[in-house]
Parts: sequence; structure tokens; C-alpha cells
Amino acid sequence: MSLYKNLFKQTAIYGLAMVLPRMLSFFLVRLYTNVLPNKADYADLTTVLSWMVFFNVILSYGLETAFFRFYNSEDDKKKVIATSTISIFWSSLSFLIVALLFRNTLANYANVEVQYITYSIWILVLDALVVIPFSKLRANQRPMRYAAIKIGNVVINLGLNFFFLLALPNSAASDPNGIFASIYVEDFQVGYIFLANLISSLSTFVVLSPDYFKINWKIDPELWKRMMQYGLPILIAGIAFAINEHFDKILLGKLLPPNIAKSEVGAYSACYKLGLFMVLFRTAYSLGIEPFFFSHASNENAPQTYATITKYFVIFGSFISLSVIVFADLLKIILLDNETYWSAMKVVPLIVFANFFLGIYTNLSVWYKLTNKTKIGAYISLVGAAVTLALNYLLIPLKGPFGGYYGSAIATIAAYGSMMALSYYLGRNKYPIPYDRIRIFGYLVMSILFSAISFYIPYIRENYFIKIGILFVFLYFIYYSEKETLLRIIKRKTK
Repeated sequence: MSLYKNLFKQTAIYGLAMVLPRMLSFFLVRLYTNVLPNKADYADLTTVLSWMVFFNVILSYGLETAFFRFYNSEDDKKKVIATSTISIFWSSLSFLIVALLFRNTLANYANVEVQYITYSIWILVLDALVVIPFSKLRANQRPMRYAAIKIGNVVINLGLNFFFLLALPNSAASDPNGIFASIYVEDFQVGYIFLANLISSLSTFVVLSPDYFKINWKIDPELWKRMMQYGLPILIAGIAFAINEHFDKILLGKLLPPNIAKSEVGAYSACYKLGLFMVLFRTAYSLGIEPFFFSHASNENAPQTYATITKYFVIFGSFISLSVIVFADLLKIILLDNETYWSAMKVVPLIVFANFFLGIYTNLSVWYKLTNKTKIGAYISLVGAAVTLALNYLLIPLKGPFGGYYGSAIATIAAYGSMMALSYYLGRNKYPIPYDRIRIFGYLVMSILFSAISFYIPYIRENYFIKIGILFVFLYFIYYSEKETLLRIIKRKTK
């Protein structure tokens, strides 16, 4: 059990590093939807950030996962650190020069101001430069330092957002001749948001920059080649993931009629954020599980360990998914109090379970990572991206209940569901893992069924007595199914 306790401890700390910042970011969603003049401005912000996700993936080009693989398999760990750090450094510097040279072209293509593009370029570069230092903290099992830096980044970002969007304009208005009025720029809300992100990214880089002075600035060409061969399929998978996760917002803006496109993108993007609780759980888990997979791959009972971990991930994930959907209408009041955005609430269950499916896929993907068949992972991700693109192009233009942003939500859950199923099917013979399929499937189906009943049946959706009752029925089902395991754990603690 100490093995699972250690994993749980690391996941909890990584969870703190992700959950607390993301919880703070909820305030940003509420702030942006209240401060930005209309949904179209929020749509513009979302669109630019969506494009940035693609470049984040490109600038790390799979080296993060490759770092873990080779850090655990190579004897000379310093060489792994140096080779990956130097590679990221020079590629980021090259991107910076080229992107700044063509920033006017990029701004014209994105239909945004050049200064927003300039901010975005610097943010992307600074974030890329800390990929390996953060990975080294995870590989060396230093979650507390990792958490402290991540939380510090978001606290700075949050504080600057409140200063730029609330305190600065209020101070400028109250004292037109004061210092704040002299530095305040009107109608620059989106620019201030990017500026806050830039300063917080710079702060994180400053904290982690000593890592660049500790390495031997000599790259190992042979090691770099092997890391790239391992990591490039991860890059393809990352681009496919970015398509699955963010391209729907871009396509909505392109495929919907111009008179409603930005308004629909704004509402969809805001309600999409309510699925963030599952994203938090999945992300925290992924941060802890990836180093765990590689460090325990040589253990004789590794397959059984992975099977057990997957089952309990599904148990916790099913409960979290159902809880979020049961209380979705309360969460929207707390986190998204601007009623003009609530029109897209019907996508929340689909987005929650889409992220849950992605978390299950993360578990199931262990087989191709441990067997060095990351190309298979790239192919699976490409299938998901193809499903995303095809269904978005097919459904978004439709009129009726399955068109528009609901079509995008359907495409998202279909993409992650297909990736989950395909990874399980392909991994059965390549790296057999004795999953408890009956119970895993049972928890998943019951949570989906109960969620649909509690959200899509109007009478039940308005009756929290019934919905909380459904939640307790699900908890009892978990207890009944896992009773023997729970009793064994209790008996051990009482000895």
C-alpha cells in the first residue's frame, strides 16, 4: 500500500499545484465575463489563447515526455538534462526571432492588434524555457517546490489581472491627474490580460533560470537524436490534442454566421470552463502518474499496479463527474454570474465526461509509452483529431439541437471516447494489463446514466433533494462494489 500512498501523496501535491491555481483562475473567468464589454471580446481572447495552445505544443515538441523516459533509463542523468535543456533553449530562441519578424503578418491573419501578438510570442517563449526545469522537479519527486512555483505564477497573474482591470481604471477615474491616470490605457482590457500573463511567465522563468547555469552546455547528438525519435510522435499527439481541446472554438468562429459567431463562441467558451473540475482532477493525476509509470515499469507486478490505479481513477472520476453535473446550476451562479453566458449550459455534461474519457485514455496509454511505441499514440491522437474536425464541420452548421456549439461538444466527447476505446483495444496484446473491466465499465455507465437523468430531465434538474439522493445512491454502489477492499484497509489501520 505504501506504493499507492506515495502516488496519492504526489498526486495530491501536484493537485494542489493545479487545483488552487485553477480555482483562482475561476475568478478570472468571472472577472473577464464581467469586465470585457461583451461576449465578442471574450471570444477574441479565447480564440487567441486557443492558437497559443498549438504553439505551446510545438515549442516543447514532445521533449517533456521524452525527458522522463530517458531520465529514468539513462545512467548519465546530467547529460539528459543538458541535452533537453539546450535543445529547448535554441529552438525557443529561433522561434522568438522568426515570430517577431513576422508578427505583423500573424496579427493580420488573426485579425488582432500587433501588440497582442508580441505579448503572446514572449509568453510562449518564456513558458517553453521552463518546460525542462519543471520536468526535472517532477522527475526528482520535488512536488512541493513544483507546487510553490506554479501557485506563485497564478497568484501574480491573478493579482495583476485585478490591478489592471479593476484597480487601475478606478484609480485613474477617481484621480485624473494622478500617476495611475497617466499610465492607464482605455479600451485595452485584452492587452492588459496578456500583459499580466507575460509578467507572471517572466517571474516563473526568473525563479527557474538558475537551472540554465548549472548544466554543462554541451549537447549529446546521439542522445538528442534518440530523444527526438521518441518525442516527435508525442508532438504529433500533442497537436492532435490541441485540435481536440481548442480547435472547436476556432471553427465555431469560422463556420457560424458572422452575426452570431463571436457571441456563440463567447458563451460556449465560458460554459466550457464549468467542466474545469474534471480537468483539475485529470491534470493533477496526469502530473503524478507519468513519472510513476516510468519509474515502476521494471517491477514484476507493474501491470497489476496499473490496473488497480486505473480502477480507482475511474471510481474517483465518476463521482467527481456526477457531482459537478448535479451541482452545475449552482456552480454557474458562483463562477459565471453573467446570465448572458448561460445559454450554453447544456454542453457542460458532455464537456465533463469528455475530460473524464481523456483521463481514462491517459491511464490506458501506458502501454505504448513503456514499449517505446509512441507512434501508436500519435496515430490514436490523429484519429481523435479527425473525429473532432469531421464532426465539427458536419454539426456546427446544422440548425436545431445538435448544431452550433452543442455540435462542438458532441465532437469533443466523441473524439476522446474514440481515443479511449482505441487505446484499450490496441494495448490488449501489446502490453496486457488485467483491468477490472466489469467494475470499471459499471462505474462509468452508471455515472453517465445518473448524470443524464439529473441534468436533462427538467423536473429532476430543479429538485436538489432528488439529485443529492442520486449522488448518495451512486456512493452506496461504490461502497457495495468495493466493500471487501475497504474493509481490508480499515483492518490494517486498526492493527
